[in-house]
Amino acid sequence: MRIIILEDENRAANHLERLLAKVAPNMTVVARLESVRDGVKYLQNNQEPDLIFSDIQLADGLSFEIYKQVSVRCPIIFTTAYDHYAIEAFQTNGIDYLLKPIEEERLRQSIEKAKHFSPGLLLEKILSISKPASEKAYKSRFMVKVGDKIRSVPVEEIMVFYSQEKASFIRTDDAHTYCIDYALDQLEPMLDPEKYFRINRKYIVSINVCNNILAWTNSRLRLKIEGVDDSEIIVARERVIEFKNWLDR
Repeated sequence: MRIIILEDENRAANHLERLLAKVAPNMTVVARLESVRDGVKYLQNNQEPDLIFSDIQLADGLSFEIYKQVSVRCPIIFTTAYDHYAIEAFQTNGIDYLLKPIEEERLRQSIEKAKHFSPGLLLEKILSISKPASEKAYKSRFMVKVGDKIRSVPVEEIMVFYSQEKASFIRTDDAHTYCIDYALDQLEPMLDPEKYFRINRKYIVSINVCNNILAWTNSRLRLKIEGVDDSEIIVARERVIEFKNWLDR
């Protein structure tokens, strides 16, 4: 079975390929693409694959834009850190909707579903994957390496999660910084949305650090976070309204 992977996070794409090699060794990844533009170009100029694994938020927009521009008949398994795109995923050839970090057994189930693809399928099952936030069990601690020792950091001590030079870090309220083995797309569904908010592609912030906010250009907002050496911690323009509503709960 020939497949393509649409994913702009290299770590997430590598993780998916490793799982596929374990779960479905007969599958061949014929292309890894990172953007809507690359996806459209590839599907317009190459043989259609047997299956597509498609992240929803790509480098230049939502992957749904690809399937509006190019008609595909093969099944699509959507992968994302967000659970609010399920209905739109169903309206394409989406047969399943995997929340990151992808688990081996869920991937195995999706592949079995792809083998019996029928376009008219299971809205109920797609929607049932997304549980109300109140039912989720959020991560309570993170294990970090300190020299040759391992420390457990309670999540309530973490002020900010951020990515820098292809690695992810946490900054704690006692002014320590640690590297962690999660991409931000993996972290987001692990965190209580009442306490943490992803302001852009590089930062997830705690409600406890949102006390120094400045107006910025183009109706955006800028945060100053003590101990984080970045003068432009900016709330993305498309997230400003949601961010203000989150602060005002």
